[in-house]
Amino acid sequence: MPGATRLAVLLSGGGSTLQNLIDRTADGRLPATIVGVVSSRADAFGVERAKRAGIPAVIEPPKPRDTFSDRVFAAVRGWRPDLVVLAGWMHLLGVPADFRGKILNVHPALLPAFGGKGMYGRHVHEAVLAYGAKVSGCTVHFVDDVYDNGPVILQSTVPVLDADTPDTLAERVQAAEREAYPEAIRLVAEGKWRLDGRRLISG
Repeated sequence: MPGATRLAVLLSGGGSTLQNLIDRTADGRLPATIVGVVSSRADAFGVERAKRAGIPAVIEPPKPRDTFSDRVFAAVRGWRPDLVVLAGWMHLLGVPADFRGKILNVHPALLPAFGGKGMYGRHVHEAVLAYGAKVSGCTVHFVDDVYDNGPVILQSTVPVLDADTPDTLAERVQAAEREAYPEAIRLVAEGKWRLDGRRLISG
């Protein structure tokens, strides 16, 4: 993908991940351009973040469900992105053929542990602590038609401390996400990788 990678961002909430990408594209740390944002909620603050950065934003509500994925990807196609980045997107999508291998997500745990339907945000960190895990972290992965199931691109670990609460663990994981997600986007955009089954091989 020559030049700046064109990114479309999908979100459902506050847009902190979007803001991280906006900041990194603006200062040159991530050689990419955010060409559009789709939000599943009109009141998501991520929409305001997009507007402040001069990024076009489209609202696609999840109902009616049977047309949701088609509507989302119709909007995305209009921006001709190289990659689609999920940034706090709360809905399962049917991935069309022309976007397979082009959609990324970051999950706040080390998949395949603590993933799947209902495992998002605070729920994940509560589950990690309840299990007694000694490490957690984040996973950037390709998106397919199943929650948290696509091949892993990159993982970053953080320690789970004895005094951790879901909030303190979340802060540490989110800090890891801010570094890992742009790195994974850069790796995929460069195209210097291949899949061997589920394993992503760099180089």
